[in-house]
Amino acid sequence: MMSVLQNFLPRGLYGRAALILIVPIVTLQLVFSTEFIQRFYEDVTSQMTQGVAIDLKFLLDEVESSADVAEVRTRVVPLAKALQVTLTIPAGPDAPLQDRLPLIDLSGGTIISTLRGQLPELVAVDLTAEDRAVTLRFDTHLGPLQAEVNRRRMSAANPHQLIVLMVFASILLTVIASVFLRRQLRPITKLAEAAEKFGKGRMVDYRPRGAQEVRAAGRAFLDMRSRIERQIEQRTLMLSGVSHDLRTPLTRMRLALSLMPEDPETEALKADVVQMERMVDEFLAFVRGDALEGSEVTDLVTLIRGVVDRSGGAAKLAGVEGVPEPVEMRPRAVVRAVENLVSNASRYGKRVEVRLVFLDRSLRIVVEDDGPGIPEDQRDEALRPFTRLDASRDPNRGAGVGLGLSIASDIALSHGGSLRLSQSPTLGGLKAELVIAR
Repeated sequence: MMSVLQNFLPRGLYGRAALILIVPIVTLQLVFSTEFIQRFYEDVTSQMTQGVAIDLKFLLDEVESSADVAEVRTRVVPLAKALQVTLTIPAGPDAPLQDRLPLIDLSGGTIISTLRGQLPELVAVDLTAEDRAVTLRFDTHLGPLQAEVNRRRMSAANPHQLIVLMVFASILLTVIASVFLRRQLRPITKLAEAAEKFGKGRMVDYRPRGAQEVRAAGRAFLDMRSRIERQIEQRTLMLSGVSHDLRTPLTRMRLALSLMPEDPETEALKADVVQMERMVDEFLAFVRGDALEGSEVTDLVTLIRGVVDRSGGAAKLAGVEGVPEPVEMRPRAVVRAVENLVSNASRYGKRVEVRLVFLDRSLRIVVEDDGPGIPEDQRDEALRPFTRLDASRDPNRGAGVGLGLSIASDIALSHGGSLRLSQSPTLGGLKAELVIAR
């Protein structure tokens, strides 16, 4: 039951807060209206109608005691006029033959039932007159009798005015409350937007506003963001120093090896030094992740076309789907991620295709190859740092250090997206899908 009800509830904070505000007001109005109309208003109408019924009963008795119509006109009609009742005998053509009520009449049923209970001679009641006159038809020994009474004598002031006023006041107060509610929820929305942008690697200006609790949450977010930025900056500076310290001995080793006689052992040592330099470069790229790079609006098609051109014919741009629009991102980081995916694909396959897919809330950079791919049960493991699956793919094509997919996945996560691995339906090899949130 609750799961079905949740499908109809608003998902946003503003919608739910508005629902909490409106439901009690509507419920209170319905309960008040029902109790007032059914108990208080109907009771008052019944009592007032009984008073009119007493006057009509007196006049009907006088009519029944009259010998002819002339006596009724000379003796009873003046009495009726004094009682604010208009008598017509015989009844006119507008005298009702059956009860008639307006489409919406909250007290008409009470008036008719009370009159019928007090006046057995009553034939019909017409409550539809525009001048608020109640027209009644009676059967007497002298023929049909018509009586007209002002509606105000039978019921209190029309409750429609009260209901309209109540509805109007409710709408007005709801609108005012909605304006204040929106102003109170706007700081929460701004905080959520700032957190979402920060999760996508974008920095936006944010100042805590709103209620005390919202301000406290905003200040906590700013403190957290500052700590993360300082940590990233310190880590980058530290790794820059480590990079310099590691490159110096590697350079000396390479220089020393170049002065040594060329033999198999020297060549093996040179290959080890090259491997160490590549490992250092990729390790630093992984831990740095271009974190200090600012985001900017970028033409992704031009960016990816440049990566494909620099691949030296190893890859080609297979197509662009959707509407290509500039996207806010960290371009150098995205280039590094795509270059890693293209390099990884060209290492294990002969054909590499790159496609761009522009969607409403995300964009996808798809890199496919015709290599052996990665088994489904090893794809999650392949995204972990320093994981090498070369034995299951093609060890004769060279091996990396196990950081290419990890770097691409880390960059995708920093843009609010992800890296998805699957089998290429067209080339049969690995399909790497880099998703970036827009």
